Amino acid sequence: MNPILTAAALIAAWNIVVFALYAIDKRRAQKGARRISEKTLLICTFLLGAPGAALGMAVARHKTRHLKFRILVPLALVLQLGLLGWVMRLILTPTQKGFSQWMTGSNQSFY
Repeated sequence: MNPILTAAALIAAWNIVVFALYAIDKRRAQKGARRISEKTLLICTFLLGAPGAALGMAVARHKTRHLKFRILVPLALVLQLGLLGWVMRLILTPTQKGFSQWMTGSNQSFY
């Protein structure tokens, strides 16, 4: 399978998990049950889970009043979009022969 598609699928699956974490924490808050720590939620957000976190905050209306989350989740999203742009630039730039060969698994010389 193409490594780019594999990475995209893994990141998408991770964002579903992060979205679920926010929804689960909201439900636990409503029930007065043991919560998922803010530290855990933010770590998951910064580990490529910002889209899921932002969607989880919006859909579940969870952590929307906490300044920490209102600043850090959008910041993580911007950083991750920048990272995505940088990686896409590396992949799509034809002068990056070494990187392209590495991505396709070619064992030939870079030049």
